[in-house]
Amino acid sequence: MPTPDITPGAPCWIDLMTSNTDTAKQFYGELFGWDFQSGDQEKYGGYITALKKGKMVAGIMQKDADQAGLPDMWSTYLRTDDAAATADAVAANGGQVFVAPMDVPEQGHMAIFGDVSGASIGAWQPREMRGYELVAEDGTAAWHELHAKDYDAAVQFYQQVFGWNTDVMSDTPEFRYTTLGAGAEAKAGILDASGYLPAEMPSSWQVYFAVSDTDASLAKAVEMGGKVVEGPDDTPFGRIATLTDPTGAMFKIVADTGQGAQG
Repeated sequence: MPTPDITPGAPCWIDLMTSNTDTAKQFYGELFGWDFQSGDQEKYGGYITALKKGKMVAGIMQKDADQAGLPDMWSTYLRTDDAAATADAVAANGGQVFVAPMDVPEQGHMAIFGDVSGASIGAWQPREMRGYELVAEDGTAAWHELHAKDYDAAVQFYQQVFGWNTDVMSDTPEFRYTTLGAGAEAKAGILDASGYLPAEMPSSWQVYFAVSDTDASLAKAVEMGGKVVEGPDDTPFGRIATLTDPTGAMFKIVADTGQGAQG
């Protein structure tokens, strides 16, 4: 498969912040067929890169003492050509700068923001590390989706801050959904989640991983200590399920994905 076409504003990387990197490596290695490389401790803090077929597909990092109270979670990073300018745009459009743009030696610049709906979103300004090298194949990221409590404000935020050219996929009272790009070329989505997210649950980005068999992958995940949160359900976009890994990080799996696949 060719290298993913990562345009400015589009998802370009995912990583997992976890309380136990050994558990994460064992779980995702078995579930998705990943191999792993650990970065230099002094330069990169022991950041772990997950590989599929020898290509970079995700990162894993150990939570530090300051993050002990935060849940284990997957994060999506959007491509930016100027992380500092993006940080300024985030602040100017009602968002928050959680982690100011910082240099990752030789690789690029990263930042973590809070969008106007309260969801955390990463940004990556590449140098040597351009982003993930394989998507929409078994065991790799297939789709990225914001579940937003303030849908209209969220759509406007990503248009203004990340330059999204959006398309309204659905605008019924039951299902409001906007995508970055249109149809088969879409690269991410925003879902109006105000009708079902409980008060204590914030807006959040969700990562979907492609699998060949949703039910078999669910069974394997549960056998290794994962838990089923929702599904599996048949949808126009594939058979989807939501689950957590052994330490509680939530993610989704989808089989036979069509619309929304990158590459």
